[in-house]
Amino acid sequence: MSEGEGDRTGKAGIREMSLEVLRTARVAVLGGEEGTTPSSTWFVLHGYRQLARRFARRFAGVAEARRRIVAPEALSRFYLAPGDRPHGQADPVGASWMTREDREAEIADYVRYLDRLARSLPGSAGAPPSGHRTVLGFSQGAHTAARWAVLGSVRCHRLVLWGAGLPGDLPEGGRERLAALELILVRGEDDDLRQADEEAREEALLAEWGIRWRELRHPGGHRIDGEVLQRLVAEEEAVRTPR
Repeated sequence: MSEGEGDRTGKAGIREMSLEVLRTARVAVLGGEEGTTPSSTWFVLHGYRQLARRFARRFAGVAEARRRIVAPEALSRFYLAPGDRPHGQADPVGASWMTREDREAEIADYVRYLDRLARSLPGSAGAPPSGHRTVLGFSQGAHTAARWAVLGSVRCHRLVLWGAGLPGDLPEGGRERLAALELILVRGEDDDLRQADEEAREEALLAEWGIRWRELRHPGGHRIDGEVLQRLVAEEEAVRTPR
């Protein structure tokens, strides 16, 4: 436990402290046979306001005995209904990976969480799952996925950023990690949350860093597209079983 530096509230005399605590995380899993180790594992990270079990349903068509889909849920949940009224059973709940508040600690927390998850999966025996590993982040989860890929202890083979790009604050030391994996940016033609100039800035940054990447597009909006998922499956199988 450590005190924050300085008095952030002036005359009030309040000092902030940081304390690491245990949390219970919720994870949705599809595919993979009990007692066996699948030949590929996909870690799929949901977007803002989503929950893991609902997000995982979008991957039901690609989960199978040899392909395990692991959907971790962000640690911060909240009621989606507006207002400060009391909430009931009918009010939907969503989750968020982080906010700007105490952001460095939240990033460190979810990187540790995802590292521990990867080493705790059935058949992992305390090590990252064997076989081909894909990390796919959708929307807010794309920034989470990118940070885990460069800051975490678990290496992935393929990083898929869907409906968002790289966060602008990745450390320079992460460039080598990015260069060592396959980077795919998935974009929707009608995604009203993405702008062409934003995508151009991402491309310029990747070019500056010397990172190779490729783009997959679909005709829809800010959503998971089934045809793109099937293409990712086909590409993975081609890598796993080269001719």
